[in-house]
Amino acid sequence: MNHHSRQSHAPFDVVFGAATDTGKKRDHNEDSFLCAAPLFLVADGMGGYQSGEVASAAVIDAFGSLVGREHLSIEQMREAYEAAASAVMSLPSDAGPGAGTTLSGAAVSSLEGVGYWLVINVGDSRTYRLADGALEQISVDHSVVQELIDSGQLTAEEAESDSRKNVITRAIGAGGVSDPDFWMIPAHPGDRVMVCSDGLSGEIPDAAIQRLLSEHPDPRQAASELVQAACDSGGHDNVTVVVVDALMTDRDVQTDT
Repeated sequence: MNHHSRQSHAPFDVVFGAATDTGKKRDHNEDSFLCAAPLFLVADGMGGYQSGEVASAAVIDAFGSLVGREHLSIEQMREAYEAAASAVMSLPSDAGPGAGTTLSGAAVSSLEGVGYWLVINVGDSRTYRLADGALEQISVDHSVVQELIDSGQLTAEEAESDSRKNVITRAIGAGGVSDPDFWMIPAHPGDRVMVCSDGLSGEIPDAAIQRLLSEHPDPRQAASELVQAACDSGGHDNVTVVVVDALMTDRDVQTDT
């Protein structure tokens, strides 16, 4: 388990862990992730012939310069996103014209000294928060079925088996670059944020995700158990999970070390 420095002036401290697996049906892993304070991201590449893993790795790499900061602003995230998009669009042509990736995740952020989760999303990877025992999906999928759900043409149950389930409406690359969505969510001690590729959310239901996140206090173990559950359920896709917890802190109390 990785601990954020106790000497930090970040708005809140975090502990975190990640796990990834190729799954049972794919021969290589097109997912990439970043799990290092203050930034926790998952990118799910697409395009075949390894172009997906090149695209997702390029995006994660573009955000790497933000690792180690105390907290991040939307402006910093936008700049990194633009660099990520440029990196994907300038990939050599042998990466394939369809090379693209999703991106979802959360950063430690601050507004007037108050801690926030800054959530970013493009595509159908997901960012969830477990707070007070309740699991909530923060990000909104950029997918055909989600748009049909939003417009009332499809129920959530019908979407589960719809043939268009994996068709996304926004991506980085794959022929263009889409704008990401951002959310600022007030952070509270005890919050657990989980970021995943659709190899998790498409394989096991939210109720199972909630149960596993609640049962395992250690973030790395929680991530590993979720990945294992997706593989046990069929493992039809690469699966990546990043788990980050907001810790209870009191900056005014000096602890003896």
